[in-house]
Amino acid sequence: MRVPSASDIVIRNTRPSDISSIQSMCSQVYAAATPWSREQLLSHQRVFPEGQLVAEQLSTGCVLGMAASLIVYWDDYDFDASWREFTDAGWFTNHDPENGRTLYGAEVMVHPESQGMGIGKKLYAARRELVQRLGLYRIRAGARLRGYGRYADQMTPVEYVQKVISGELGDPTLSFQLKQGFHVLAVVSDYLHHDPESRGYAALIEWLNPEVATAADLRAFDPRFARRRELDRQWLKLVQQHGGRTS
Repeated sequence: MRVPSASDIVIRNTRPSDISSIQSMCSQVYAAATPWSREQLLSHQRVFPEGQLVAEQLSTGCVLGMAASLIVYWDDYDFDASWREFTDAGWFTNHDPENGRTLYGAEVMVHPESQGMGIGKKLYAARRELVQRLGLYRIRAGARLRGYGRYADQMTPVEYVQKVISGELGDPTLSFQLKQGFHVLAVVSDYLHHDPESRGYAALIEWLNPEVATAADLRAFDPRFARRRELDRQWLKLVQQHGGRTS
């Protein structure tokens, strides 16, 4: 596939007409998984249309990526909750915009033939813009540890995540999300059942809205997953640029 120009890719809200393309893409990204059902995707659009996004190539009309999210009231959930609990088994009917201040990232995917084109970055940027526009506190999500299966007999999942954070190892999902400004809060088991790549493990990750959060919030997490100081300084600078509180 020819690499499209940046102006040829637009991020927009998902439409019912995108469903077949999303299902086809999902079957290629998750070879061993059942694609989102049409009824689930319609439920997402019904309960929270603003949180459902696709990346469309304007010149062809092809959907090259998608992101699905909902707003949750975080106190209703434990850190070690599964993907099914956070998404109400994939239906998003637990979407709680009245009480919730956390955007939960349930899914991001890019078509295998379109990876490396910056589409994932555009989808994540659109999510951050949505959080800031709605005045939400943060984005949280489970980063499926896709590379852990290769190292499961050599180290614990916590050790694996620490090595990914330090740059000693690269993980197809978590490494990218760290570059998008996320930090790790915890490592959870049984996040996705029957996933051989991750052995069911995921890193619970967070991006804080610099217009709302404070620098103290960034430091209030497990020191085992502390990121490089330079990245922390960059985040603090971002808070200051956006007028957020720094103490």
